[in-house]
This record gives sequence, C-alpha cells and structure tokens, in this order.
Amino acid sequence: MSKCEQCIVRQFSSLNALNKEELIKMANCKTSYTIKKGEPLFEEGETVNGVFCIKEGVCKMTKLSDNGKDQIVKLAKPGELLGQRSMISEEAANLSAIALEDMEVCFIPKTELMGFFNENNQFSMNMMKAICGDLKDSDDHMVNMAQKTVKQRLAETLLYLEENFGVNEDNSLRLQLSREELAGLIGTATESCIRLLSEFNKNGLIELAGKKITLLEKNLLKKIS
Repeated sequence: MSKCEQCIVRQFSSLNALNKEELIKMANCKTSYTIKKGEPLFEEGETVNGVFCIKEGVCKMTKLSDNGKDQIVKLAKPGELLGQRSMISEEAANLSAIALEDMEVCFIPKTELMGFFNENNQFSMNMMKAICGDLKDSDDHMVNMAQKTVKQRLAETLLYLEENFGVNEDNSLRLQLSREELAGLIGTATESCIRLLSEFNKNGLIELAGKKITLLEKNLLKKIS
C-alpha cells in the first residue's frame, strides 16, 4: 500500500476522489518537503507547476498591498491543497504561502494531476468545488473588510482561530500569531490591533500573556463580532 493511500489528510481535499491506481501513481511522482517556520512554499508571481498538499502545520496566504504590507487573505491547514487555481488557469500564483509553523507538505506535479483531472470526473468536480469555496470565502472576507469595524473583525478572527485551530492545554489559542500577523489578518495597522487587544484584555474578554491569547468571554466576543 502506498503512503498516499495511508495518508489521512487526503480525505479532507479533492484527493479523496482518487482510486487506488491513481494514488499509487501520485505516490510515485510526489515530493515531500519540510518547510521551516517563516519560509515560503511559494511566492506571489511565481509559477507553481503543481499543487502542495499540507500534511502538517499551518501557513498564511498573503497579498502584497500597494503600501508594501502583507494582507493575510487566508490561513491554510492540514488537508488543504494550495495552487489549484493557478494550475488550472495556467497563471502565476496570485498569493504567497508562508509557513506560520514548521510544516510537512507534499508537492504533486501538474502533469500528473491534470491527467487525473481529465480522466476522473469526481476528482475534477471536487477540485472545482474547492476553488469555488475559496472564491466564496474571498467574497465574504471582502464584505467583512468593507462593512465591519476593526473591533468586530478582531472579535470574529479570535473566535475563528479557536474554532479552526484549537487551543493548548492552558486554553490559550494554539496558533500563536504575532501582533503584526494578527493585524494583517484583520486589515488594520499593528498599533490599532495592539490597542484593541489591550482593550479586550482590560474588559475581561480575553487574557494576554506574551504572545498567548486566551478567550474568556466567547459569548460577548460573538456579540461584538
């Protein structure tokens, strides 16, 4: 049995539609990498001739804005595929993918994946659904940025981080973002993010201990968001 057949995370992506023969083909052509925290998987404008499957770790998907700052568009976690849209549209990557913690990823070449795409209808449908899901998330993010205040976006993001990435044994958020990264995620200046976190802390909504953030009053955070 190939390692791809044994891999649990493929169940969370388009790859779950591949049959045994296709998984063996993929196992024979994929390349596995360890990406250290802070290193890029790929950068905006780069040609990505395939997709990355995240096995372990989390990365941020960023877009360089006109003022030279990185806007975080999305956080990607195990089981997600990166580079699908660029592969199908045959365009350079629209975003950069930077590791937020040490990661284990597999790279699957475009030549092999496009063979699956053309021959396996369920796989191609799954991949298109995933791309459509990303576009929907992008639309929702754009509306939030336009219609919600920074305070609302921060409350919503803190809840999102706990719901999607879990907590440590001490109940602090497992995914520890720098203040700059958190500001990039909610689309504000780092100083504004720090000020709002201090306000939430003072009001007893959260507890701050260095980089650690613990959510204390989730119902109140939901009301704010």
